Amino acid sequence: MGPRHVVALVLLALGAAALVVSAVALVVLPAPFARLHALAPATSLGAPLIALALAVDTGPGRAAVKLLFIGGLLAVAGPVTTMAVARVAAATGGTAATGEGANEEADG
Repeated sequence: MGPRHVVALVLLALGAAALVVSAVALVVLPAPFARLHALAPATSLGAPLIALALAVDTGPGRAAVKLLFIGGLLAVAGPVTTMAVARVAAATGGTAATGEGANEEADG
């Protein structure tokens, strides 16, 4: 087991830990905006760390560049998507995030 493999395992463990913490927070937190806040580490830290771990383990080459691009895209697009969802939830009074208004609108 070389040093590159050890670094990849550490990065993978850190990314997986961030994803698990975000998933637990998503289940535990009751409010829609708190849930959105809990998802931020998953999109901006967890997934990019896993992509970085895969790139380190792959070694130099085209596959590593693709993985780094995907990790960077996730790190940038995650917070932007979270902000867009939060703005829609704020504009609808939070009912878009909870799904409460959907049944009332369907009933008439």
